[in-house]
Amino acid sequence: MDAILRHITPSAVLTLADQVGYQPGQIASLTLVQNQAVSFTLFAFDEGEEISTHEAGGDALVTVLEGVGRVTLDGVPHELRAGQSIVMPAHSPHAVYATRQFKMSLLVVLPTV
Repeated sequence: MDAILRHITPSAVLTLADQVGYQPGQIASLTLVQNQAVSFTLFAFDEGEEISTHEAGGDALVTVLEGVGRVTLDGVPHELRAGQSIVMPAHSPHAVYATRQFKMSLLVVLPTV
């Protein structure tokens, strides 16, 4: 099951935070890798934007690339700054809120049958 690379050139040096830009009043996203087992997406949140509480079918790793954001996991808020990460286990309710503009990467590993 090969990953499908999107929007990036193999073997090229890149800065993840530079790959997705802020959009006023929106959450911008860019998927870099996607297949049945894994997805890797970059997000840029304008201040005050949020993804409401939901669950994912796989384990997820959020890493803040710049700025400050809040990840609420199982009802517990966690303020994350650039360079910090949090693991969100599969099926755990979580939400993301931009206390300021921020960018994050999201790696989701889905169970395979």
